[in-house]
Parts: sequence; C-alpha cells; structure tokens
Amino acid sequence: MTNTETTTGLTTVSDATFAHTVLDAPLPVLVEFTAHWCPPCRMIEPVLTEIAAEQSDRLTVVQLDVDANPVTTAAYSVLSMPTLMVFRNGTAIHTLVGARSKRRLLTELADAL
Repeated sequence: MTNTETTTGLTTVSDATFAHTVLDAPLPVLVEFTAHWCPPCRMIEPVLTEIAAEQSDRLTVVQLDVDANPVTTAAYSVLSMPTLMVFRNGTAIHTLVGARSKRRLLTELADAL
C-alpha cells in the first residue's frame, strides 16, 4: 500500500508504510491514530489539516486508521482515539490523547517542533 491523500488533505499511513513515512522522515511527524467511528477524531481533523498546511516546512502530519492497522497501533500501545504522537528521528517524543483546539495543540507541540 502506498501513501494516499484523504479528502482532508492529510496523508494516510498504514502498517506497511509507517516506517518509511514516519520513522525515516527528515522532519518531525505528527501521527493521528484515528478511527472512522470516533467523533473526537472527526472534530480534530480540520485542525490537523490547517496545521499540516501552515507548518509544512517544519512538520509532516499523517493519519493512521487503528482498525485497519493493528500492528502499528499495538506497537505504540494506542488505546484511545484520537492519540497524537510526534516522532523525530524515528522515536516517539511526545504523546497527546484527545481532541483539542488549534491554539492548544500548537502550544503543546511547541517544544517538540
């Protein structure tokens, strides 16, 4: 499976593409572990889309569907959606759980960027 763009403009990753797209990325990567049935995930999607567009020179934002990608979901012990993880140089350096406003998310991510 290759990376695909969703209707939101965010790149979707899978168990098969996670290592290349996230762990080997030159920029920090914000991964949203999400599910189609998750209302808070749908609430934060526009926020992530805006951040992806505005911070594209500093940060890559991707989504991973937890139901379709159980290997990566289990590897990072994701139990709640949305879980947001920032990866830098192949390592998860920051984890947030739950939807939040754009301002709050950017404040919480400031140290990771």
